[in-house]
Amino acid sequence: MTLPPDFTLLQVVPELDTGGAEQTTIDIADAVVRAGGKALVATRGGRMTARLEADGGRLAQMPVQTKNPLVMLGNAARLADLIRREKVSIVHARSRAPAFSALWAAQATKTPFVATYHGVYGAKNSLKRWYNAVMTRGDLVIANSDYTRDHVLAEHRIDPARIVSIPRGVDLERFNPSWVAPERVDQLRAAWGVDPKDRRVKLLLAGRLTRIKGHLLAIEAARRMNRDDFLILFVGDDQGRTDYRQEVEAAIAAAGLDEQIRLVGHCDDMPAAYQICDLAMLPSTKPEAFGRTAVEPQVMGKPVLASNHGGTTETVIHGETGWLVKVDDADAWAAAMTKAVELGPARLAAMGQAAANRARRLYSVEAMCEATLEAYARVLATRRGEQLG
Repeated sequence: MTLPPDFTLLQVVPELDTGGAEQTTIDIADAVVRAGGKALVATRGGRMTARLEADGGRLAQMPVQTKNPLVMLGNAARLADLIRREKVSIVHARSRAPAFSALWAAQATKTPFVATYHGVYGAKNSLKRWYNAVMTRGDLVIANSDYTRDHVLAEHRIDPARIVSIPRGVDLERFNPSWVAPERVDQLRAAWGVDPKDRRVKLLLAGRLTRIKGHLLAIEAARRMNRDDFLILFVGDDQGRTDYRQEVEAAIAAAGLDEQIRLVGHCDDMPAAYQICDLAMLPSTKPEAFGRTAVEPQVMGKPVLASNHGGTTETVIHGETGWLVKVDDADAWAAAMTKAVELGPARLAAMGQAAANRARRLYSVEAMCEATLEAYARVLATRRGEQLG
């Protein structure tokens, strides 16, 4: 994709710590730099900042994560100044709170505004619906799955021509089993206390420790399995949710599953993590808009057990690349996990190969970046047409 001369993108995201929106921010910044443009990210900062800067992007640190109206107004002024100083071509917001500041700044400077719906936001009243609608008030809305696109159209009734579905992309170079050195896998096994000779079927649940990820459901399902030939690894930190972490630890102890379920904390090397497991699980109790942690393991050749709702119904093919399981149903999850464990590593690996073939074809970061840059070009062309008209 060829960008216009002197193209400068400003993405606005609360922080660069961990998660799908944050990783997509990094991926798009890298794509813009590779295409000859400049990539700026306004954010509070976070552990992924080093990756942004290593790829040639630039950090504009400011408290855009805030919901304080006065600070949001200050952010709008700071963003407007940045837009003028850097001659920004497009402003791209990736979360609702910073989207207000970004939209105000874009309007003040007459700069095109794009927003990505990375999640399906609930709206129990008109005020919350108005708050969510900030993501639809620009030139174009990007939805990270068809499921999300359908939700936005139903919720906000915008012109379908103003919303495009661009699935999340996975870095096929980073998530490549052939490129994961054995030493990386050995290092993680040692850190997590997983014996290389342990022949149990290993399931990995990746995601921050938050209730909607379904850790408690997985624990209850494991208890009902009434067997000990499996090991579940919960990968992700609590991000300050210490009460929930303690609840999870207590549930594991109460179920007598200390030998079958392990909390291993945050992991910076997810490709190596997936090499340790035989399959991944995503027992989310609320719909995932896309479900990156259902796609990454498939790219790595691992089948997936996922809740039968949201974006995972597009990314997991039941019986072929994994299984879709009834939402929040411990018996259904126990049955599905039992079936997977009884298949054994060899047959799971064969299913994983089918998963890899499909996921690598449909969900590459290259395809996502190409589609996003094309969306930017479309917005700029539309703006130019309006100005000429």
